[in-house]
Amino acid sequence: MNFIYNQIEQVRKGGISILFGKLCAIPLILLALPVVFLVRILRPLVVIRFESLHSNRIGHFALDAELYLCERDAGMHNSRSVDIFYYNGQISNYQLKRMWDRKLHICYFAKWVDRINRLLPGAQNHVVPMSSSRDIYGLFKDLAPHLSFTAAEERLGQEGLRTLGIPDGNPFVCFNARDSAYLETELSSKDWSYHNYRDSNIHNYLPAAEELVRQGYFAIRMGVFVKERLNIANYKIIDYAVNYRTDFLDIYLGAKCRFFICDTAGIYAIPMIFRRPIVWVNYIPLEHAPTWGTNHLFIPKKLWLRKERRFLTFREILYSGIGRFLKNEQYEQMRIEVIENTPEEITALVIEMDERLKGRWQDTEEDEELQRCFWSIFKPSELNQVFLARIGTEFLRQNQELLDLDTERRQSCKNIREINLA
Repeated sequence: MNFIYNQIEQVRKGGISILFGKLCAIPLILLALPVVFLVRILRPLVVIRFESLHSNRIGHFALDAELYLCERDAGMHNSRSVDIFYYNGQISNYQLKRMWDRKLHICYFAKWVDRINRLLPGAQNHVVPMSSSRDIYGLFKDLAPHLSFTAAEERLGQEGLRTLGIPDGNPFVCFNARDSAYLETELSSKDWSYHNYRDSNIHNYLPAAEELVRQGYFAIRMGVFVKERLNIANYKIIDYAVNYRTDFLDIYLGAKCRFFICDTAGIYAIPMIFRRPIVWVNYIPLEHAPTWGTNHLFIPKKLWLRKERRFLTFREILYSGIGRFLKNEQYEQMRIEVIENTPEEITALVIEMDERLKGRWQDTEEDEELQRCFWSIFKPSELNQVFLARIGTEFLRQNQELLDLDTERRQSCKNIREINLA
């Protein structure tokens, strides 16, 4: 009855076009019914399971499938199962679709089989359990990427780099700042403004890009739709999002860069599934931080409590639930102002990643103690189970008050550090 009611409501709100679409689906539903019964009959021999891939958001599109394959390699899925997927929604990147087509069982008709199956008792036996875009068990560090480029795609990628003006063998770094342009353009049927607390100013990244150029890199600004062009004369800082962007190069650049500078925009998923080092800036909310990456550095946005005219400490954020806030209204109700990272903070983190990758970075004993103190505040949850990433060294040095360290807590952190070193 709930199913029937939902169909009536959708037609009432969507009108004749929705009704026409549902009438066209009736033959597919009738064909799907006997397939569902066959699947149930075969279960003692083979478990056939179905699931959608959220193809309209590149973050989910990339990460969900890669996590599934890693979990399968790690023995976390039924070894007797045959898993069939379908794309649910428009395709955010057709190159990524081509690559998943090569690795997964993809069938459009599975959409209808899956829908009928979920209306019947025992449906979960035939549904692929999918992770929610988070490598909470740290599988990526031990398993190789599942996607790869064909020889023809490699040639196409090298040609693309030359088109961008990057000589053969020259290192490049990608950078991206989230704004609302993509969602407003591609998924305009919904009001996405509740996500705006995640946005950041692309101009704050440019000093870091200039520093990368001084270190011998090209710096490539990524994005599908962006609100602002980069008005910059340096030919080694490339506004790819405005001038050169293709679905193919979105994937190729993210897979081949020296490292990727990003915030919480979904494009971060591309370097992640190819195991590229990632510099996360302006990260929010704090408890959603990507703690599992051994080659990840991050710094969060700071939260200014207007009433008390001070920044919230990390402990206050994590223990109050603010570290899970996912909507603008939640910050506004608490009279919290979300403060972006400064150009200096971003540049310091980028320099740290470059120096670490070159083997030149040296952590002091005090730096390690500050890291231990920061990570001791996090507790395992459904969001994070392993804590392998590092928060930016210079950011911690300059913001020790956010650790809320009294003498007792500082000694406790030191003890934790000594235990781990032992």
